[in-house]
Amino acid sequence: MEHTIRKTALYDACVKSGGKMVDFHGWLLPMQFEGIIAEHKAVRENAGMFDVSHMGQIFFEGADAHKLLQTVATNNFKNTTGAGAYSHALNERGGVVDDIIAFCMTPQKFLVVVNSAAKDKDYAWFAKIAEEGKFNAKVVDASDNYAMLALQGPKALDILTKLDADIKNLPRFNIKEAKILGGDVIITRTGYTGEDGCEIMGPADVMNKLFDWALQNGFKPCGLGSRDILRFEAGYLLSGSDMDETRTPYEASFGWVVKMNKDVDFIGKPALIKQKEEGIKEKWQGFKLDGGIAREGALIYKDAKQIGKLTSGVFSPLFKAICAGYAPADLPEGSEVEIEIRGKMVPAKSVKMPFYKIL
Repeated sequence: MEHTIRKTALYDACVKSGGKMVDFHGWLLPMQFEGIIAEHKAVRENAGMFDVSHMGQIFFEGADAHKLLQTVATNNFKNTTGAGAYSHALNERGGVVDDIIAFCMTPQKFLVVVNSAAKDKDYAWFAKIAEEGKFNAKVVDASDNYAMLALQGPKALDILTKLDADIKNLPRFNIKEAKILGGDVIITRTGYTGEDGCEIMGPADVMNKLFDWALQNGFKPCGLGSRDILRFEAGYLLSGSDMDETRTPYEASFGWVVKMNKDVDFIGKPALIKQKEEGIKEKWQGFKLDGGIAREGALIYKDAKQIGKLTSGVFSPLFKAICAGYAPADLPEGSEVEIEIRGKMVPAKSVKMPFYKIL
């Protein structure tokens, strides 16, 4: 099967700004601009922006749109215009198909933002559930209609008040429609960095104007390299690496997104009830290394015995070498372990996640 590479609507703007482009799950995206450390610093101390146009936008529309969302996802979503939440969508075995953020546009229309690598799979899964459950709702993949910028950092919203005076009044994990730079956009106030900020979605021409405006008003363009460090410092999962269809939310240490008592039974609920009763054998947990940088796939050892495997590892400007992976659920916090890096055993210690938390 031929591997096709796509360009986002902001590709030219990224290249013009010095973006070093790489293939990321079939999309050409910037790995970095000025440099990963400088971009990390911008987001932690000022304001940075990321081209996230590769993300998917899927709409649930119809009288049963809310019921369908409650069925496909673990969290308890409000049927209130503006409200949103982070959640996991599961298979029947309780494995994580993808992590999503969904928002109520109206009581009959919900926007579900999904990961790019899983978008087609997610769409097919949601449509299958809608059809088999005979919901009075349709699932619409509108991803090609939107470009998307994530604007993050402690000064991001202050700057954006020049475009939208009320942006600070949008509560966390809420959504609204607005008009900026002569075009209609959707604004959500979430983020993948641990900092405050928002995402803005809209047509390609408007989002290219926004990219240029943001450059001129203090936002530093940032790439995938700094984004991965920022999200990992904040303890956010990377879909397909830190969790997948073989792992449940409980194993991924995200049990808080599972709401057993909501008014609709979600797909995978029986499997999670059973696992909760029996207990989990492994869970996703963090480690700090004494030296070296450990990457995905590195093995975790204790007392010369392999006990787990890493799913993420970065060099953090704040915390130096940090990593996370699946290890015994009963491993006490503060445990001394070793992580194999290129044949060498490097001392490490299990630590509480997230490594960094501001919100």
